[in-house]
Amino acid sequence: MPYCQIIYHLVFATKYREHTLVKPGRYELFQFMRSLLVNKGCYVHEINGVEDHLHIVIYLHPTVALASLIKDLKLAGTDFIKKNKLFPKFNGWQDSYAAFTYSSEAKYNLIRYVKNQEAHHQHTTSLEELIKLLSEHEIEYNKQYLE
Repeated sequence: MPYCQIIYHLVFATKYREHTLVKPGRYELFQFMRSLLVNKGCYVHEINGVEDHLHIVIYLHPTVALASLIKDLKLAGTDFIKKNKLFPKFNGWQDSYAAFTYSSEAKYNLIRYVKNQEAHHQHTTSLEELIKLLSEHEIEYNKQYLE
């Protein structure tokens, strides 16, 4: 039995950052994604987002490959959206994603940050937010692949 705690902050956006994840369907999507993550052995701390992207804070089980998890979330999420006709203008997800690790001490501030996405995005765009996160985590990026 491995003893570890891997806290991830996952961020991914709709294709072309289109504002298609409208209310009230967002809550249903988040609940679906939560159940999918739990079934894969993850502990979900928080899922939230706005019209063009979402944030997920999870404990990732060490037997789960991050890239496979993201791929499964996007594919299953797309199927769920289409099957339930949640977002009529939804055209899929961007190919890319961002994933950041956090310490146990930072977990509660991170959860609070994700819970407050709507208020946060009254002052900043999702692209500005992503660039800030990448910079804070010292991750090099090419801006053309972020949009």
